[in-house]
Amino acid sequence: MRKLNWAVLGTGVIANEMAQTLQNRNQTLYGVCNRTQEKGAAFAEKYGVGKLYTSYEEMYQDDLLDIIYITTPHNTHYEYIRQSLLHGKHVLAEKSITLNSRELEELKVLAKERGLVLAEAMTIWHMPLYKRLWKIVASGRIGRPQMITMNFGSFKEYNMSNRFFNMNLAGGAMLDIGVYALSIVRSFMEETPNQVLSQRKVSPTGSDEQASLLLMNPSGQMATVALSMHSKQPKRAMISCEKAYIEIMEYPRAQRAVIVDAQTGEQEIIEAGETGLALQYEIEDMEQAVLSGDESIMKLDYSSDVMELMTRVRKEWKMRYPGEVW
Repeated sequence: MRKLNWAVLGTGVIANEMAQTLQNRNQTLYGVCNRTQEKGAAFAEKYGVGKLYTSYEEMYQDDLLDIIYITTPHNTHYEYIRQSLLHGKHVLAEKSITLNSRELEELKVLAKERGLVLAEAMTIWHMPLYKRLWKIVASGRIGRPQMITMNFGSFKEYNMSNRFFNMNLAGGAMLDIGVYALSIVRSFMEETPNQVLSQRKVSPTGSDEQASLLLMNPSGQMATVALSMHSKQPKRAMISCEKAYIEIMEYPRAQRAVIVDAQTGEQEIIEAGETGLALQYEIEDMEQAVLSGDESIMKLDYSSDVMELMTRVRKEWKMRYPGEVW
C-alpha cells in the first residue's frame, strides 16, 4: 500500500492527537496549516512536520498532499471542505462534519463528482468494539433492537465565549455531544428515525444547554437521548433487544460492552480494540477507503442521517447559528 500524505488544518487537541498517532505508526505528518502562523510553526517543530503552509491556498494547491484532516470548530467546516474537494483532496473532518444537512448534501455531491472520499471523524464508525457488536446484532442471536437509551452530559462552566456555549462557534449540546449519541442510535437501527419529539433548555447565549429526544423509525424501533452541557451524566448506552440488552459505558471510544441475557441475567463481556487507539482506527479506515475506492467504510450515509435529524430538531427549535443557511 502506498504511503498517503496527511495534513491537518488546525493545531488544537485533535490535531496533536493526530500527529502523535501517526508517529506511533512510524509515520510523520506531512503538512500543517493554521490560521495563526506562530501556532502552526510551533506545531510543525514539535512533531517534525515537513510542510508548514503559509496560507490555505498553498495547502490546497500542494499536489503531493492526499488527505486533509479538518480539526477546526464545526462552523468553519463547510468552506474548508468545499475548497479541499475542489482542489482534489480527500477530506476527514471532525464531528460535527457540517452545521446542517444542506451543507453536507452539497459536499457529498461535490465529493462524488470529483471521485473523492469525504468522511466524518466519528470514532464510533471505526472502533473494533462496534464492528463486533453490529455483527452480533445482525446474527439475530440476541434478537432485534427495540429500544435504545442514550446519556451524555458534561459540566461546563458558564464561559460564554468558549465553543461550548458560543453561538458564533456553533455551540450547544446537539452538535457537540448529541452527534455521538445519535450515531449510536442510527448504527443499531435498521432504518433512520422518521418521528422525533424534543425538548431543550436554552443557555444564556441561546445555545441548547440541555436537550432530550424521543425517536422512532418506521419499523417501530425507538430511542431516548438525554444531553447536557451543564450537568454531569455518564456516557452510557443501552441497546435493548428482544433476548438481551447491551450496555456500553464511555461509548464514544468504548472498548468494552456487556450483553445481559433477558431471562437468566447471565452476562457476556465483549472486549475489542483499545480506547487509546481510537484515532488510529479512523486513520486506518480512511486510508483503506482512499486506496481501495470503497468509501462505504467511512459510513458517510449514517453521518448524513444523523445530520438530518440534528438539523430537523434545530429547525423545530428555530435555533439558527449566525450566518447559517438552512
